[in-house]
Amino acid sequence: MASIKIIQKSKALSSGEYPIYLQIIKYGKVKRISLNLSCLKDEWDGNEFKRNHPNYIKRNRLLNKFKERAYAVIDEFAVNGIDFTLSEFENKFRNKRKGNVTTVLEFWNERINDLKKSHKTGNARAYKDVKNSFFKFNKNKNILFRDITPKLLDKYEVYLRNRKNTDGGISLKMRTIRALYNYAIKMGEANAQNYPFRAYKISKLKGKNVKRALTVSEFKKFEALDLNKYPHLTDTKYMFLFSFYLRGINYVDMMKLEWKNIEDGKVYYKRSKTGKIFIIKILEPVQKILDYYKAQNRDTPYVFPILGKVGLEPMQIEYRKDKMLKVFNRELKEIASIQGINKNITSYVARHSYATIMKYKGIRTDVISESMGHANLDVTNSYLKEFENDIIDDANEKLLDL
Repeated sequence: MASIKIIQKSKALSSGEYPIYLQIIKYGKVKRISLNLSCLKDEWDGNEFKRNHPNYIKRNRLLNKFKERAYAVIDEFAVNGIDFTLSEFENKFRNKRKGNVTTVLEFWNERINDLKKSHKTGNARAYKDVKNSFFKFNKNKNILFRDITPKLLDKYEVYLRNRKNTDGGISLKMRTIRALYNYAIKMGEANAQNYPFRAYKISKLKGKNVKRALTVSEFKKFEALDLNKYPHLTDTKYMFLFSFYLRGINYVDMMKLEWKNIEDGKVYYKRSKTGKIFIIKILEPVQKILDYYKAQNRDTPYVFPILGKVGLEPMQIEYRKDKMLKVFNRELKEIASIQGINKNITSYVARHSYATIMKYKGIRTDVISESMGHANLDVTNSYLKEFENDIIDDANEKLLDL
């Protein structure tokens, strides 16, 4: 349970007066919030202004209003079932002092700015893209969170379908809006009783189970691409193979990989998505790729020619990644076409192929999970789902032998 108190701090201001703060204590932690009030030591009586202060009546009324606001914030969190942090309390308390109701657009923009400040540029861009899409659909109406209803989300889904969005794309946008709404509830800017995602179910947006992994024979076809005939596909082929043989390292981590991360026959890197440290032995195919790029002697610390120069701002890195990833995925499709691989190969197929081919080789699922840095076996099993389906299909064909 949180406790509220008005206090006078012991350190004087340059004026000789002592500042007045609202203090909240919760679970033994303390937060003090400036009320932009102050007085002399002998004008303060523990929790209010003394009669000798020239404006003691007005000031004490103001203190009571501050306490009422503080308790109102606590009550609002309680009604919404939120076990708030002191920072969340302060944020909501300051907003109540402003007397403003935050609109969805204002909160969305604040969230994007916070993500940028935290250097989460990928998330910031995703939030911005969905914001632009949603407000274009809603004709830039300045709405509150209570206005985001299941009916409005249904209309937004129809709008997206009419613009040829896939289930996966719609699901991504809806999950972004849901994350924003959840955060708004947490920050006291939205009421949990109005939560639209109890009625609107994102789970219905399940796309077709498209096979993402290459089979062993398909992978061998990919690996056999003749670069003498198609030299422009060298970087794309090598980066895909590098990802496969390095336990499915993803594109952004290859992009950031530096020569200093390679030492004593091992690759050392921290996965951007999870922060997990990987130390991976360099296999012969990986060494050949490293030798190829080392021989280029480029004036850059990066292994692969994606970023080019150092010192780019986070948003510049994000834009560069997006631009080069589009080229990478386009050229992967070109390789698939040349080699007769009837699958939509993207950057993530290398990771799925690593997991699936390891399973075909008889490696236990828990070992595959650990090698890929998955949080739990459920994640790994989702990668291996198509492997299990293929096994069932093969078993089913044995009916023909009856």
